[in-house]
Amino acid sequence: MISRSVHRALILLFGLLPIPFASAATPADANRVVVLGGSITEIIYALHREERIAALDTTSLFPPSALKDKPNVGYVRSLSAEGVLSLRPDLILSIDGAGPPDALTLIRQTGVAFVTIPDDPTPDGIHRKIEAIGKALGDESGAAALDRDVAAGFASLAVLRTRIEKPRRVLFILSLQNGRSMVGGRHTSADGMIRLTGSVNAADDIDGYKPITDEAIVAAAPDVILTMQNDRHALSADTVFAMPAYAATPAAKTRSLVSLDGLLLLGFGPRTPEAATTLIRALYPDLAPAP
Repeated sequence: MISRSVHRALILLFGLLPIPFASAATPADANRVVVLGGSITEIIYALHREERIAALDTTSLFPPSALKDKPNVGYVRSLSAEGVLSLRPDLILSIDGAGPPDALTLIRQTGVAFVTIPDDPTPDGIHRKIEAIGKALGDESGAAALDRDVAAGFASLAVLRTRIEKPRRVLFILSLQNGRSMVGGRHTSADGMIRLTGSVNAADDIDGYKPITDEAIVAAAPDVILTMQNDRHALSADTVFAMPAYAATPAAKTRSLVSLDGLLLLGFGPRTPEAATTLIRALYPDLAPAP
């Protein structure tokens, strides 16, 4: 919890009056925007409004120049109110799920325009995300054009899905720690991506990102293991299939492991149709080409 003394000091430091919450209205002409969420950054760059970004968080990995060109305020789920406010933003765009809650509450209480962007891992969720960001930045027409491009990508993906004859069972591994697997069940971005490819989430009986037992891995019988290729999350086929539980799965027989960039795979931004198309081609290499 943030102490009252720290709260008062911040209010005095930034010269702002405390109010219960910032107004829902946001300045469309804001030119010092702090972005909290990699997919938000990606959308702003796709709208060619990056000059308005004053700072962003460390999940803003695309485009690669973003973190090189802009100051960062740290990881989106462990933010510092002082760090964010020190940049004197006139608008904060925050992905749903940013935190910690105390820091966000304090930021809101200063009166800075604050917009929470929905983060539903579905095509409709991406539509709402683009629409909300376009509205916040006063660029509804640009957002509508971007949304049309994304919708066209999903339409092409839907055609590709119709050519799948037998859906494969896919297990997404978020991490391996001390031999224990953390996997993506229902209501996760991993689940949303697997469904976009017309495949079956082998961890469908789990809700969220949770540890899974060796017995449950064998019972899940995945045909393919899906992972991220980023730094500490990167896993090789040798590492995964050397574990007895995975060695007993259908995926081990063909050493089927697919890795994609984490933000591309799980970000649910404008590149998601591209990500799902890449993944579906990797999962179904014999898929017939489009007529």
